[in-house]
Amino acid sequence: MNLDLAGQVVCVTGGSEGIGLATAQAFAQEGAHVVICGRRQNKLDEAVASHAAGNGGSIEAVQADMTKLADIDKLIAYVQTRFGRLDILVNNAGTGIYKPFASVTDDELQDGMAINFFAQFRVSQRALPLLKKSSFPSIINISGRTAVRGNFPPGSSCTGPAKAAEVRFSVDLATELAEFGIRVNCVIPGVVKSEERLRLWESQASGGQWQGDTAIAKRDKLETVSVPKGQTWGVPIDIANIVVFLASPRASYVNGAALTVDGGPHTKSYVSQLYVEK
Repeated sequence: MNLDLAGQVVCVTGGSEGIGLATAQAFAQEGAHVVICGRRQNKLDEAVASHAAGNGGSIEAVQADMTKLADIDKLIAYVQTRFGRLDILVNNAGTGIYKPFASVTDDELQDGMAINFFAQFRVSQRALPLLKKSSFPSIINISGRTAVRGNFPPGSSCTGPAKAAEVRFSVDLATELAEFGIRVNCVIPGVVKSEERLRLWESQASGGQWQGDTAIAKRDKLETVSVPKGQTWGVPIDIANIVVFLASPRASYVNGAALTVDGGPHTKSYVSQLYVEK
């Protein structure tokens, strides 16, 4: 299916790996010009090099931390200087902190809101003038299943509310920006097999010590009991395909939606199972 995205200018935050990278690659394969950002330059370099030239698409990178206002301004300024407009903004940068409520520190609470909800709010606000210059603008916010489902053990009282705020924010933004023709939707992924994310969860569950082959063996075992028969956990391209479709003219009647992409209601939380299996 031709999604009519050739020549579109796309910005993907947290685009150096995982869901963000798969999304950037999918847009570039459709012929879009993609600007990604991330904290680590080496990962950004690898991401840019991963795109095979073709279809007229491209991937460029800006080193930027979405918890820092100066870096957000740098990212938006780059898009402004390079393209003069922005057609699609994908707010993907985010992470999760999973631990009991009583153990969450104030720094973790502040950081959890900053990288998740605050980043989406701030980037969208600063990107608005560029989006208004587009003929078919769209914002897609990436949330997480803790927005709608608990993760106990160990607990998601820090991350869950931040992710839930992203869903609620998307509804408000879709309503307020409709007069400018800017569609806003939210994607809520379940467990996605991103190596960095799985390793982070496994490290947290083991007190900061990632245990190599042992962790991977447990990962494989838990997958067999976590999803409906014949299925597996998702992979980054599963989410990327949804994002690219929602940004396209093929989804022109989809606005203010929150779409859960998690394999179904019976799919279990990997984080919780790590602690149950301890």
